[in-house]
Amino acid sequence: MSRAAGKLRLLHLHSSFSPGGKELRAAKLMNLFGPEIAHTVVSGVPGALGAAEAVDPAVDVTYPAHFPSLSGKPLPGRLLTLARAMAGFDLVLTYNWGAMDAVVAHRLFARALGLPPLVHHEDGFNLDEAQRLSPSRNLYRRFGMAGAEALVVPSQRLEAIALDMWRLPPAKVRRIANGIPLGRYAAKPPADALPGLAKQPGELWLGTLAGLRAVKNLPRLVRAFAAMPSEWQLVIVGEGPERGAILAEAARLGLQGRVHLPGFAPDPAAVVGLFDLFALSSDSEQFPISVVEAMAAGLAVVSPAVGDVAAMVAAENAAWIVPPPGDDTLGAALAGAAADPARRAAVGAANRARALADYDEAAMLAAYRATYAGALGRSSFP
Repeated sequence: MSRAAGKLRLLHLHSSFSPGGKELRAAKLMNLFGPEIAHTVVSGVPGALGAAEAVDPAVDVTYPAHFPSLSGKPLPGRLLTLARAMAGFDLVLTYNWGAMDAVVAHRLFARALGLPPLVHHEDGFNLDEAQRLSPSRNLYRRFGMAGAEALVVPSQRLEAIALDMWRLPPAKVRRIANGIPLGRYAAKPPADALPGLAKQPGELWLGTLAGLRAVKNLPRLVRAFAAMPSEWQLVIVGEGPERGAILAEAARLGLQGRVHLPGFAPDPAAVVGLFDLFALSSDSEQFPISVVEAMAAGLAVVSPAVGDVAAMVAAENAAWIVPPPGDDTLGAALAGAAADPARRAAVGAANRARALADYDEAAMLAAYRATYAGALGRSSFP
């Protein structure tokens, strides 16, 4: 626990703090809230703390090595231990299914232990629930989140699930669209902005920003990319356990020299403008920040119609959002986009206009401040 005297103390319980969309958003919010708040960040996957690179060194944050495990059998003794570990903070913030035992522990013991208020954040589902939510998990979520002050979701689909399946009252559900600092995406980055990988004259880049996890199905993107002309390179910016599977698929298709995995980029605004076209291949998404970043950089987007993606992009981009899962149609959409640079440019301009209108970081920050202030019974936050 942070010992900074007089500071508001926030406990963050993450399913993982590897660099993905929700983790980088949490890091961004920590930076924006500034040094007057003390943060304690716990990863449900021990050692998975890669998103810490995106936290400003000026932020007061600790990563305890011996916090009770967020996973295990939900037995009363273990849940009580989890609940006791939440004492002493001012606000508990939990994230996704991997922190749901903590949400349930809080529901069971908050009154007896005098625990701080809790706000849960749900950004999507793992591969095992990509196609169908587990009924037993839904019951568990419904029970746990009934004790939360608020549930924050980024997408229309998750908002509907929260109201219909988890039966939360509308006043408890906050839909906050992911926002970014739009102005930083306007300029083209230098060709060598990615360490170890420089864009060569005449090259065109199909790019994506993604944690290399199974639910992102990046081998599908490699297969779809195979239909693109030889001047195109596939650049997958991110890190994670699926790196080997992605490289193996590239090797199987003879694409080793055209598929590049430069690793995690802590500042997407400094690299996404190198792309000439943006793509997703995920089995499940909700409101992916990477799509907003691509739109802000003036890129067209090719993606399966997962989560809110079809509603996020400009109307001009609609033809390149294909029916999921996308195995048969993603490659054709990519090839079509590659063959029409004028249309790519027009779609990218429409996407940037949509991003400027709807996805501003300041609006997102204000909504989070209001949600956390409300949970604390305050008029402002911090």
